[in-house]
Amino acid sequence: MSLQSHLAELERRHMALQRDIEKEELHPAVDELKLHELKRRKLLLKDEITKVRHETLLAPAH
Repeated sequence: MSLQSHLAELERRHMALQRDIEKEELHPAVDELKLHELKRRKLLLKDEITKVRHETLLAPAH
């Protein structure tokens, strides 16, 4: 998998987690543990996206 396709997949998953967080926050009885876990996973993905973007910038052009 190329860095670009990996980055696109990470960004897709990040957006999906954001939608899940927004849906969870709309529930009258918010599951705080689930919400916390979703936000934690989203933050980990954000860190991974930053890392891959950095690697993409450093990768030699072909």
